[in-house]
Amino acid sequence: MSFAHLTLATRDVVASSQFFQKTLGWTPISQPDNIDRTADWLDIAPGQQLHLLLVDGFQVSEFEAEFGRHFAVFYPGSDFSGLKSRLVEQGAELIAPIRNTPFERFFFRDPNGYIFEVIDEEDYNPE
Repeated sequence: MSFAHLTLATRDVVASSQFFQKTLGWTPISQPDNIDRTADWLDIAPGQQLHLLLVDGFQVSEFEAEFGRHFAVFYPGSDFSGLKSRLVEQGAELIAPIRNTPFERFFFRDPNGYIFEVIDEEDYNPE
């Protein structure tokens, strides 16, 4: 079994898509023509996608947090500095981890309010 896609509600599909493209480098892909709302599909990794959907009145959960709902992605730690700069430039809030781990990581809140954890894929050791 593998991860196929993640769907996120958003107030602004275009801005959200641009955010992920400019920060994490995720690329737009074609989407089915049976979507009855504004949407965008992004390729995260081979066989893994992010689906962004316009949802009127969307409000992010109050449970977005390190010890709550968040989305974790691997990213090369050697480019953490560059990624952090791009995230801030695109309106993200950087958040330091609460819990110590044997590998480097950080969190950010995207412009929609979702929390993402970025884990150093080059030095990942969960023990």
